[in-house]
Amino acid sequence: MHKRIITLLAAILAFASLRVEAQDALFSQFYANPLYLNPAFAGTNVCPRLCFNFRDQWPSASGTFMTYTASYDEHFDKLSGGVGVLLFGDRAGEGGCINTYAASAIYSFKIKVAKKFNLRLSLQATYQQKSLDWSKLTFGDMIDPKYGFVYATQEQQPNKLSRGVFDMSAGLLGYTPHVYFGMSAHHITRPYEGFLIQSGSDSPEARLPVKWTAHVGAYFDLKRKSKMETSFGDISISPNFIYEHQMNFNYFNEGLYLNFYPFTVGMWLRHGITYHNNEEGITANNLDAFIVMFGIEHEWFKIAYSYDATISQLANVTGGSHEVSLQLLLPCPNKRKALKDLRCPSF
Repeated sequence: MHKRIITLLAAILAFASLRVEAQDALFSQFYANPLYLNPAFAGTNVCPRLCFNFRDQWPSASGTFMTYTASYDEHFDKLSGGVGVLLFGDRAGEGGCINTYAASAIYSFKIKVAKKFNLRLSLQATYQQKSLDWSKLTFGDMIDPKYGFVYATQEQQPNKLSRGVFDMSAGLLGYTPHVYFGMSAHHITRPYEGFLIQSGSDSPEARLPVKWTAHVGAYFDLKRKSKMETSFGDISISPNFIYEHQMNFNYFNEGLYLNFYPFTVGMWLRHGITYHNNEEGITANNLDAFIVMFGIEHEWFKIAYSYDATISQLANVTGGSHEVSLQLLLPCPNKRKALKDLRCPSF
């Protein structure tokens, strides 16, 4: 039992270090959270769209990482593009010792390159607030070998336990009737967000590292009754690849969706390569998770559940990850014809 607790604590500390210093929160239902994946997705549904996402990371370590987002986006002909709002919240540690909240405004400009090829270029402005609850942290000097955490720590508390920063991101999205691709760069201004490192430091840990994302996919109808609307029993398939790079971490996600309307089943494999900047040039190739997803959609709503089955060395410790998404597709104002601009997976 003690060995399991020690292993769990070590895993939590290792992953917390990764989350705080090098990596944004991960979601597995990529296309159910489109503005988080790439701000250029703003307006691609044409009509108003509301998306809600919740992720519980490592439930075996109760309350360790919980992340949630809410977004709205819509296309406006007068603006020649889409407008979106993205709200983000993240709680790290038991009881939420590190809390991050952010609000973003997005504009995505649409360019019709050819009859069947469109581009969207986007900018995203974000204000982020991060806070640290010092009273919920534990340190090595608080531990008694026999009685556990009984001493007061001698660690010095930072002068500032909350920090707000402005941030900028950008994205590009290209698509045809069957193929879509894009890339995004988050935190391109690299704002300072540290608690323990003085502002203005050149240390990599002092600033948010840029997150680069590249994605490509295809959407093919295997059986379709009508070209104008989706009908019960329509069958489609969608293979996808998503690459994410942030600091020394690289994640590769290969996935496939099978849609038998109104049901969708998805499967993804996530693995990563970590580069260590030292004389040995050590790299680590890790199979991280096998992801299964089940979703249902009908007219104005879409709902899905996914589970990340951990297949790394932490498989017996983390309990995987649970994720739930809900999308509400609202009617277009002024009785505008609701033709979806981009055909891609819903989840």
